[in-house]
This record gives sequence, structure tokens and C-alpha cells, in this order.
Amino acid sequence: MTMLKLISSNIRFDNPADGKFSWNFRKEFLVERLLDFQPDIIGTQEGREPQLRELESLLRSYEIIAGHRQWIEERMYPCLFVKKGQFQLIKSGDIWLSETPHIAGSSSFQSAFPRLCTWSVLAHTQRPLDHFLIINTHLDHVLDFTRVRQVQVLISELQNELEKFPTIIMGDFNESPDGETRKVLTKHSVSLIDPWNILKNTEHASYHQFNGNNLHQQRIDWLLHTPHFEPQSVELDTSHKDGLYPSDHFPLKVQLILS
Repeated sequence: MTMLKLISSNIRFDNPADGKFSWNFRKEFLVERLLDFQPDIIGTQEGREPQLRELESLLRSYEIIAGHRQWIEERMYPCLFVKKGQFQLIKSGDIWLSETPHIAGSSSFQSAFPRLCTWSVLAHTQRPLDHFLIINTHLDHVLDFTRVRQVQVLISELQNELEKFPTIIMGDFNESPDGETRKVLTKHSVSLIDPWNILKNTEHASYHQFNGNNLHQQRIDWLLHTPHFEPQSVELDTSHKDGLYPSDHFPLKVQLILS
């Protein structure tokens, strides 16, 4: 058995208009909270390349999986950071959640912005023959219809990998687990489990607008996995330092055992 510790975190893009909550004021605290968990894999949402490269430099023991990527200056990217020396990268890619998923920066389905998922097939150094698929995505924040079509593209494009490998899907879905997007994912032939529900956690908002109190909101940041994994713990990190939060989303921290 192999323990995997994962974090999914919308890091909020580098926006000077955020004032006292802007990136330069909170990046060190974000890194502190990420490293406190000692994760094996970190999935981030939002952030353009300079911000993400800076984060990589601060996460000294981690490297971004981006060798496959065609960076576009104005676009924001979900990213996967893995602990150095702990995984073998088998293959990876980006899928733009549009009618033309292999055209970088493409957008469809009335999406407010071009959206994508990033994925990797990895092998843990302790179990080099056992590969698993990890997907990190960020869906549209406006329309239910758009999110459903985007996740349909994700499933269609990764069909072979989903059927072949133990799988983890995480990200900012901009929708409650009770929404149509989750229904589309769970109707797929691959069985997907929400560790939050398996461990009977109380529902809790994950987006909070830097105030920590937006509890009328929903849990829009979540993670699903196939039955190859056994959940050990899952929680939202609600930490702050004198009212400073690492982001406007609470990081999601999950421990799984790959059996």
C-alpha cells in the first residue's frame, strides 16, 4: 500500500486590485500552509505562468508538470506540482474544454474564459509498475450548461486513460457536488467516489472571498477518486494569520491509500 497526500487549491490569480489580499502579501503564507501538510502532489487552479513559476520556486522540493504545455501569456492554468524524486512521469497533457480541445486557448459553450484540465499518468517510485491518472481542472464560473459540456469533453478526451488507470480528479468545479456536473461525472462508466461523503464530513463552503465567513456558499472545490484508493482523511484548511488567508478558496487536503 502507498499513502498519497494531495492538496487542491485555487490560489487566486495575481490581481493588484485585491489590495491587502494581493499575491505579494499572501504568497509566503500560502506556501507555508501547503508545505505544512507535506503533500506528495499539489493541484492549483488559476494563476498565469509568471505567478506559477514563482510558486514553483517557493515550493523548492516540488516541480511543475508542464513540459507538454504551450503557455499563453493571458491565460490562467490549472497545474500539477509533484514532490521531486517521488514519481516517474509516464505521460501528461492539457485538454482545452472546448469543441477543439487540442487548440490551446480555445473556448466554446458560452464559457466566460477558455478553460482546461491538465492531466498526468504517474508511477510512485515505491510502486514503479503501478501507474495512476491524476486530473486537475477549473470549470466555468457562470453557466451550468457550460460546465456540463466542459466535463463531457474531459471525459471524452481521457476515456482510454480513465478506463485503464486508477484515477483522481480534483479541481475548482465552480459548482456544488449536488449539481449537474457531478451527475455527469458519476454517470460515466468509471466509478468515482467523493471521500468527503465516504468519511461523512459536514458540508462546508470552500470559496470565501478572503473573509472566511461565506458559509452560505457551497463546496465548489472537491476531489473524486476510483475505488482503487481508500480515503483516510479529507478537510478544508481554514487557517488564517491575523485575517490574512492564503487564497479566497480554502485549500482541500486529502490523504488516500493506493491499495
